[in-house]
Amino acid sequence: MSNLDEKEKVSTDFIRTRINQDNESGRFDSRVHTRFPPEPNGYLHIGHAKSICLNFGIAKDYNGLCNLRFDDTNPVKEDTEYVDSIQEDVKWLGFNWSGDIHYASDYFDTLYELAEKLIMKGKAYVCELNADEIREYRGTLTEPGKKSPYRNRSVEENLALFRKMKAGEVEEGKMVLRAKIDMASPNVIMRDPTIYRIRHAHHHKTGDKWHIYPMYDFTHCISDSIEHITHSICTLEFENNRELYDWVLDALELYHPQQIEFARLNLTHVMLSKRKLIHLVQNNFVSGWDDPRMPTISGLRRRGYTPEAIRNFCSKIGVARAADSMVDYSLLEFCVREHLNAITPRLMAVLDPIKVIIENYDENAEEFFDCQLHPEDESYGTRKVPFSRELYIERDDFMENPPKKYFRLSPGNEVRLRYAYYITCKEVVKDANGNIIELICTYDPETKGGQSPDGRKVKGTIHWVSAKHAKEIEARLYDHLFPMDNPAAEDVENFTDLINKDSLKVVKAFAEPHLATLPIGEKVQFERLAYFCVDYDSTSEKPVFNRTVTLKDSWAKIEKKA
Repeated sequence: MSNLDEKEKVSTDFIRTRINQDNESGRFDSRVHTRFPPEPNGYLHIGHAKSICLNFGIAKDYNGLCNLRFDDTNPVKEDTEYVDSIQEDVKWLGFNWSGDIHYASDYFDTLYELAEKLIMKGKAYVCELNADEIREYRGTLTEPGKKSPYRNRSVEENLALFRKMKAGEVEEGKMVLRAKIDMASPNVIMRDPTIYRIRHAHHHKTGDKWHIYPMYDFTHCISDSIEHITHSICTLEFENNRELYDWVLDALELYHPQQIEFARLNLTHVMLSKRKLIHLVQNNFVSGWDDPRMPTISGLRRRGYTPEAIRNFCSKIGVARAADSMVDYSLLEFCVREHLNAITPRLMAVLDPIKVIIENYDENAEEFFDCQLHPEDESYGTRKVPFSRELYIERDDFMENPPKKYFRLSPGNEVRLRYAYYITCKEVVKDANGNIIELICTYDPETKGGQSPDGRKVKGTIHWVSAKHAKEIEARLYDHLFPMDNPAAEDVENFTDLINKDSLKVVKAFAEPHLATLPIGEKVQFERLAYFCVDYDSTSEKPVFNRTVTLKDSWAKIEKKA
């Protein structure tokens, strides 16, 4: 029995319920052994994160094991770059696999022997129909398929041809090995599926040893069996494949894991098709697999998402059987925002600057304020923020003709500069085109630290940066790559036509000096603006920050009503 004898310790989703039942019955000797089996033909995305959290999480819950296995059966599409990235992503999410990494290619010799065993049992044959003909012979959902004219070859002939395929003596596409099951089966997958095809291609692990490669449905169940997996957990599109999974293991009289399917993640504003993600990368619609607009784990990491936030998101959405549920991206952003709020220091930066000149402040003077790095955690310490006569504030923090309930800076109105002083706008300076270029203000020296000794209150507090001390930074403002809720459902000839042209805006911004000292990957909140992350491109001469997720903005509602 596992160490989780008290059922309340394990959540009651339908997969864990099934595992509990298996453990109670003694099936699999009450072991729990799962696996995460990605294909090394692309980078992992947020949908894979759900599967990673599920498989590794179940193993942890039951004090079991979880293998990492690469399903590397198609050398044409695979690359060691993907192998390395997948390992990095799994570890970054906070998980580690049991024992050594497994590869389907580790079992190629065994798979070949088992394929020959099927032939000798009269349950597989070499077919010379081409791909289109096989598709035509398969039939439809309402009509049974037709038997291949090669279906009744003798065992000896099938073995001879299969060995010729293995020896590299047959051209690609000329022959395949098919399982002999039932061409009239109501499950189309069971109509003599292909289990081996010819590929004269170099494999990243086995080199040029093989000229034939097993298909996923043949490989996967046998790999599970070899590794003594107990529960083979996969997404719902493999539900119909379960019959073939069971058939192969039963036909070969092998140890038999239990396949269980769950609903894949559908997320608003996101394309999770690996084929489409590859297209985006290869055709330079994004800067790479780790572009912060990509739903890949590496892209989310570069954008500043944390593994804790992603794991929390996967926990909140849970595990279900429903195939058509759509999760709103805002839930993922909520989880990110919630975690970053707890762990990030607060610093000040101005993204769209307008200059403020405090006319009654000595132009040669400067002072430094000790400011907390985190308002709720003193352990973060403080940093010194310089103050001088000329400042930058956000252009959105000033309105010449403000609506009611607008408490930021406006002519004649007094606001609090965060950590510093109260200031009042006295004059608006414009250029020849009527654009505001400067605000002439005064400050109250008695309000040092943002507190008034006479007890008067101001409702508006804005952030700022000393122009004299400001560090110029590059801020990359990311938004959804696809603005619509369900881009996959849009009826367009080319899905790239749906790309949001404003998904990335790069702006020159000004920040307090401390921001320039942060290491790559550091997360921070730009006060009153958003959470940001130091990008990989950042240098001490040119700091670069990616916007991770915005803050909630109550002002947007007020201005909309006005």
